[in-house]
Amino acid sequence: MSSPTIILIIAIIFVLVAFLSTFKVVPQRSVFIVERLGKYSRSLDAGFHILIPFIDKIAYKQNLKEQAIDVASQICITKDNIAVEVDGILYLQVMDPQKASYGIDNYRFAVIQISQTTMRSVIGKMELDRTFEERETVNGTIVAAVDKASEPWGIKVSRYEVKNISPPQSIRDAMEKQMRAEREKRAMIAESEGDKQAKINRAEGDKQEMIARSEGEKQRKINEASGTASEIEMVAIATAKGITEIAKSINAEGGMNAVNLRVAEQYLNEFGKLAKTNNTMIVPADLSDIAGVISSITSVMSKTTQALPTTIVTAKK
Repeated sequence: MSSPTIILIIAIIFVLVAFLSTFKVVPQRSVFIVERLGKYSRSLDAGFHILIPFIDKIAYKQNLKEQAIDVASQICITKDNIAVEVDGILYLQVMDPQKASYGIDNYRFAVIQISQTTMRSVIGKMELDRTFEERETVNGTIVAAVDKASEPWGIKVSRYEVKNISPPQSIRDAMEKQMRAEREKRAMIAESEGDKQAKINRAEGDKQEMIARSEGEKQRKINEASGTASEIEMVAIATAKGITEIAKSINAEGGMNAVNLRVAEQYLNEFGKLAKTNNTMIVPADLSDIAGVISSITSVMSKTTQALPTTIVTAKK
């Protein structure tokens, strides 16, 4: 191959490279930083752009999308001197592509280092139990510290999330025993509360039962007293009626003779009973005394008969 041919090929390649480097297409949500002769010239937004070959150069390409950066796990010492392993994830976004290009050499590495140092500082001010309870506080503190430090770099930190907090195995075993003891304690408390409530319910039931029994007993006695009173009243009324009828019969014609006969019969019957139940029987010296006895009883009955109507009427009133 001759020298003119080689020179022609080199010229064609040179022109092709120059042509390709002249036209640039910037993707959406991206910014290209252009340097002209080693100095910042302009920022190219999304779209089609034409550069000056061998004078303009794409120095940096910045992504304007929100980025999730994994923060590697590290050992942090808590306030109560327990070593825990903590990792997380950081969310940030490039707000000023020029500052992100010239403000710092590698902003991703920088924000990771600030996140880790801030994490160690925050965890060092807390006891182990609080690190699990106050993740939101830890996240907020790290976001504030990293966002403040990255502001000159044109970076905006939106949030930070702690992924894992891993204490040593011995601490995890102790925590497991503590949680088991706490669960057993709550179970015993719940059981005792249930037993207490059951006793209260039984006592209340016994109380209600005793009240009901006493009320029933009271009502029974009232009913019995009322029945007894009614019975006495009815017996009294029946007796009064019987006496009234007897008085009427005595005052009727031949009534007194019937009374004398009845008294004599009762008198003789009683003497007959004495003869059956006793070996010794008292007999009046003069049997004619029987007539005297009957006469006395008849006299009493006459006086009683005269007084009966008034007494009965008074009782009825």
